[in-house]
Amino acid sequence: MKFSLPTEEDRVAWTKPGFRLALGFVYGRMQGLRGAPSGRLLGPELHAGLRLDKDWSIYVSFQYASASQSGGLSGLRFAGTVDPTWHVTPAFALAVGFGFAGIVEGRTGRKDPDPLGSTLSTSYTFGSSEHPVPSCSGVGAAGLLRATYAWVMGPRATFNLEGEVFGQYTACVDRTGIVEPDTAQPIVREQYWPHVGFWLGGGFAWR
Repeated sequence: MKFSLPTEEDRVAWTKPGFRLALGFVYGRMQGLRGAPSGRLLGPELHAGLRLDKDWSIYVSFQYASASQSGGLSGLRFAGTVDPTWHVTPAFALAVGFGFAGIVEGRTGRKDPDPLGSTLSTSYTFGSSEHPVPSCSGVGAAGLLRATYAWVMGPRATFNLEGEVFGQYTACVDRTGIVEPDTAQPIVREQYWPHVGFWLGGGFAWR
């Protein structure tokens, strides 16, 4: 069985308005700032959206990636953004995205900073991330800049290579397992983690 090369009509079809769906796999790095822990990123990403005309698309993107490093992050990084996309050429596109991103960690082995949760009688917010809490579960704002190059495989599919830089600001919550005696509200320790990062990925898109 032989596969024919994409025709000019196939390439033109991808510039027409309509629904697009893309699935890929990414590998990258998440770098903590001001003492926040860092880690390697590895996982899937999904784009879904509309091609508006030959120059513009609008996508929503979702990512679920493991974030890991000895003594650093040990958990899951998730993100969801809305990405207006400019098609600079029929093959090359640039996107700027805004949305949310978060971190969910289990046990990490990081040293527990003072004040310890067992000593608190009310919730506490750290003034900096210089000494990160041993486990973070939280979400915050995120932004990104992404470049994509697409090879048309036919009227219904393309192969895409992507690169992205991003930033996020996560409100981490470390639960102590203790409640305030007067209000019965959980006592938690909060800390804010700034991160920047990048990843490279590849995958397929369909129309």
